[in-house]
Amino acid sequence: MPLIPSRTAAPVHVETDRELLLASLGSASPAQRRDAARALAAHPDTAAVLVAQLQRESSASVRETIMLSLVHLRDQVALDGLVACLRSEDAALRNAAIAAMQQLPEEVAPLMSRLLADPDSDVRIFAVNVLESLRHPSVEAWLLEVIEQDPHVNVCAAAVDLLGEVGSARARAPLQRLQQRFPDEPFIRFAASIALQGLEDA
Repeated sequence: MPLIPSRTAAPVHVETDRELLLASLGSASPAQRRDAARALAAHPDTAAVLVAQLQRESSASVRETIMLSLVHLRDQVALDGLVACLRSEDAALRNAAIAAMQQLPEEVAPLMSRLLADPDSDVRIFAVNVLESLRHPSVEAWLLEVIEQDPHVNVCAAAVDLLGEVGSARARAPLQRLQQRFPDEPFIRFAASIALQGLEDA
């Protein structure tokens, strides 16, 4: 009687491969870490390990690969890890996280209201930065909410700049109200005027 291949053998090999990749992620060689980070994208339960490595990774190319793998995994752990990077003091890490989040419009959308209401005004600005290239139908609505409600002038300024590019006629009244809300902020008045002019020209 011919032997029938075992259907339980493959997961053992998969698990062995995963453990080897996890070990390589701690290698002293950036090239090995990069290869491991890339390959771990095929293992759905590795987002937490990749996020932890991201926080201590010193190589820019490995960081970039980890970000790509997190975008591929796109689970809640990966998203939480990207959001955590918005609070980092490392500008390069923050910018990489923003770029990664911009590639995940459907996954990021449920988080956006919370990010735009974060107590940290810097995080709110970074959330507006995410909207810059986020292909989602609610981008304008989120920006209008910012200029109507956010108390911080710099957050509103970031939103106005973007509204000048993506705003529609519905932004006209909110932009006018923003000018009234910050009457002593020349930049806001100027930026809102430019955005309003853009709406007229559109």
